Amino acid sequence: MTSATPTIVGPFVKATASGQQGDCVEVAPLSDGGRAVRDSKDQHGPRLHFGPAQWTAFTDNVKGEAYGS
Repeated sequence: MTSATPTIVGPFVKATASGQQGDCVEVAPLSDGGRAVRDSKDQHGPRLHFGPAQWTAFTDNVKGEAYGS
């Protein structure tokens, strides 16, 4: 049994802190609650898909919450 690939259900957005710089990543929500990530300079290029648990672990780690920081 194979699971369906989640689909992108919202627009790709980049952080407002990135300003007018072209070296950014963009993130969009997926149908399974995860996120898709792409390079803003190559919008038709490869995308990384992260499941909900993977995305939460990543964002917690970035915010310093994963290790009680």
